Amino acid sequence: MRAFGRAIAAGCIAMLAAGGGVGASAETLTDAIALAYETNPTLQSQRAQLRATDEEWVQAEAGLRPTVSASGSYQYQHEQISIPSVAGFSTSIAGPVGNAVVTVNQPIFTGGLATSKLNAAQADILAGREGLRRTEITVIQSVVGAYLDVRRDQEQLAISQDNVNVLARQLDETTAKFDAGVLTRTDVAQSQARLAQARSQLATAQSTLAQAHAGYAAVVGQNPGDLAPEPPIATLLPPSVDAAFDAAERDNPELRQASYQEEASAARLAQAKAQMRPTVSVQGQYGYVGQLSSAGGVGPSATFLENEVGGVVSANINVPVFAGGLYASQIRQAAEQDNVSRIGVESARRDVLQAISQAWNQLLGARASLAADEEQVKSDTVAYEGVREEQKVGLRTILDVLNAQQELEQSQLALVGARHDEYVAAAAVLAAMGALEAKDLLPNETRYDPKANFDHVRHAVGWVPWEGAVGAIDRLGAPRVTPAPAPSPPGEVVKTQSP
Repeated sequence: MRAFGRAIAAGCIAMLAAGGGVGASAETLTDAIALAYETNPTLQSQRAQLRATDEEWVQAEAGLRPTVSASGSYQYQHEQISIPSVAGFSTSIAGPVGNAVVTVNQPIFTGGLATSKLNAAQADILAGREGLRRTEITVIQSVVGAYLDVRRDQEQLAISQDNVNVLARQLDETTAKFDAGVLTRTDVAQSQARLAQARSQLATAQSTLAQAHAGYAAVVGQNPGDLAPEPPIATLLPPSVDAAFDAAERDNPELRQASYQEEASAARLAQAKAQMRPTVSVQGQYGYVGQLSSAGGVGPSATFLENEVGGVVSANINVPVFAGGLYASQIRQAAEQDNVSRIGVESARRDVLQAISQAWNQLLGARASLAADEEQVKSDTVAYEGVREEQKVGLRTILDVLNAQQELEQSQLALVGARHDEYVAAAAVLAAMGALEAKDLLPNETRYDPKANFDHVRHAVGWVPWEGAVGAIDRLGAPRVTPAPAPSPPGEVVKTQSP
């Protein structure tokens, strides 16, 4: 299906190379997509959200690494001591007291809590990447719709303007014949009424085009210029609706995102269960304690330094015994949230299938309308020309000519609308399949790589040599939760390596 997107881009290039009646400076659909891809705020916001999600991996990975803390204190101590057995004798001890301690704590086994957090973070990141794909496809689909709206409204405005010109000439001819006594006042009034109606329709067409310009600027980032004809899209579609369903099951980002979200929920259920398991850690402390003291009183005084330097290494085991029902409640809550995510996968699947079905049927309807409208325009053109010739020899009235002109205009407007609807419906089918992606539509443009930021933040704090061993030990005792099968990547979706 990625070939579909590449064909769109190739179609734009081929159309420009062939000319097609459009100047070299004309803005193409590819140009519009490239600009929106670079500047659209919805897309930029989603990228920032994914970068924030990337930090979950670093935070989860910290659970396998040692933590180092340092503490120290300084105080001045003064103490008066009296000795009753020696009459009148007392002494005082005064001086600064200080200590400094460095503590290193290394988890050995967290009951699977650390690895469950890593699994949840990985699934969240992959779900976020699918969310970014989904937003990207939505934005591109919006660009296609806005581009086609402007093109349609420009053509319909041209048809309305041409209709006004034709009816103005018709009024001039009718007025001249009325002055010559050939036609009646009624004929002139009918021509005037139709011209007024055409001018009203022209004003409406101008307003509609202005609104389309505003919609285009909102999604693309600039006002439309001279828009080139859109590239062919019919040949990019799958041969049948069943093929479209199969592609959507494999590539649709909404469905893939729901699958990864369920995987993350399953990992969080394991995370909740891990809280009830014992944990093992090793702790080492190294410190210094020193006190400068002076003793004085009735007898001689002395100053001396008391200090101690040493360290200790301990293995700590923590076994949860009773938490007032907290952990059990959190497990039940996580299990229900996992159920919600599992149901969400099926809901997403149904939504995707509905989107495919609706877009496909809209496409079929638009194609049928397009064929009928093309035939109607041909027939109305022949009828209008015939009525005009018959009116010249007195076989038709002015009203007959006006009616024929009106029918021709309406069929021309319908034909333009049908072409627009067919293209938009075809783009909707591709979007529901997950085939409208920038990597295929913009092969020569620099594209945003979500993995680059992940690699940067993942290695920002380095690693420790025993991290993999600790992760392996932790995984052996982790709670077993069976997640839904993860979707297969469309193209290259890089999954992170568990320690």
